Amino acid sequence: MSMIKCISPVNGEVYAERPAMPLDLAKQVVSRARQAQKAWARRPLDERVNLVLAGVARLNEMVDEVVPELAWQMGRPVRYGGEFKGFNERSNYVATIAADALKPLVIEESDRFERRIAREPHGVVFVVAPWNYPYMTAINTVAPALMAGNTVIIKHASQTILVGERMVRAFVEAGVPSDVFQNIFLDHETSAALIAAKSFDFVNFTGSVEGGRSIERAAAGTFTGLGLELGGKDPGYVMEDADLDAAVDTLMDGATYNSGQCCCGIERIYVHEKLYDAFVEKSVAWVSNYKLGNPLDPETTLGPMANKRFAATVREQIADAVAKGAKALIDPKLFPQDDGGAYLAPQILVNVDHSMAFMREETFGPAVGIMKVKSDSQAIELMNDSQYGLTASLWTRDAERAARIGADIETGTVFMNRADYLDPALCWTGVKETGRGGSLSVIGFQNLTRPKSYHLKKVTA
Repeated sequence: MSMIKCISPVNGEVYAERPAMPLDLAKQVVSRARQAQKAWARRPLDERVNLVLAGVARLNEMVDEVVPELAWQMGRPVRYGGEFKGFNERSNYVATIAADALKPLVIEESDRFERRIAREPHGVVFVVAPWNYPYMTAINTVAPALMAGNTVIIKHASQTILVGERMVRAFVEAGVPSDVFQNIFLDHETSAALIAAKSFDFVNFTGSVEGGRSIERAAAGTFTGLGLELGGKDPGYVMEDADLDAAVDTLMDGATYNSGQCCCGIERIYVHEKLYDAFVEKSVAWVSNYKLGNPLDPETTLGPMANKRFAATVREQIADAVAKGAKALIDPKLFPQDDGGAYLAPQILVNVDHSMAFMREETFGPAVGIMKVKSDSQAIELMNDSQYGLTASLWTRDAERAARIGADIETGTVFMNRADYLDPALCWTGVKETGRGGSLSVIGFQNLTRPKSYHLKKVTA
């Protein structure tokens, strides 16, 4: 029997492990979910919504266990308190819009005809969740899927192996039927075999581009609906009229928070030549204040990366850029805790360009490149020079200018004067190799249901 293991970045040792479920037992899990789905969908919407919210509340009661578990599994410092703020905000918001998002679109209701388009749940939804924000990314799909009448099977990345187990425990303890929301431990091959066998009616995957390609290959020919949020290389553009201090504070936080392991983290910044020198100087001072260390220490502000192989990728990109002429501005002596493994010092690079992998490939670590630009057109060209497109962060006092520039950027979300945030009222979506589909908002409910048309001709005398 193969084991799925979480190697803790805190000490490099096995923190948790679970046996990978064989295919025949996994099919039984799917069968139970399918058998439970119709009865769950027949429950009144407000009952389903309230049960989901009760599950969210129950998970909040587990905060003293959840927060240190996250630190051990993926390295986020305990001082940040887990993911409850975003987890609660997203689940609570979709609860408030569920009735409107799922109500039928009535075309005609007369003495002759009743014509409407209803929203019907897909059936069994498979959520494959990532390790970087394992609770918040999962709830983006879990909450609206359950509210809409689907049953859900969740599988988490091995790095955060305990998260799905804990979520399901909380929801079931709050009253959600055990076959309606189930956790499963699978290896990649078994996951692919289930998808290829048309086990699921919708699959939502958050992870790497290669992972997304694997999901698409497994689903080929099955006509299974897919939602894919994949890689990112999100840009920031600081214009000459920007609030400099606010831009530095938000963009540097967006580049380094969670050790840079954010799907919408800032990975490259373009600054107008009039503010460039000041922006770089203030950014170096900002980043130099981090305290790298054990995430279980409440004084630590920057924990280790989730795995030493992730940190190795960041180091390789930085070394390659420096070899090609980039300049590293953060003094490594400020971070003696950098051990060459999972504990990685933050870094800012200048003299960078798009010939470097550091400015084109996903870094997913606490490192960012800053380039000087002369105009909006140059910044737009550079921001679009990427295979990814999740968010872009624009810094200006002119909203019309931001909207005009935003219209020309190939991205899923345009921010002005903020970054690294998910607004649950807006659709979370990407373009190019960042993926397809969208979660949250009214559109998220639409993606987790299908339209069903009713054309009812009434008998008249």
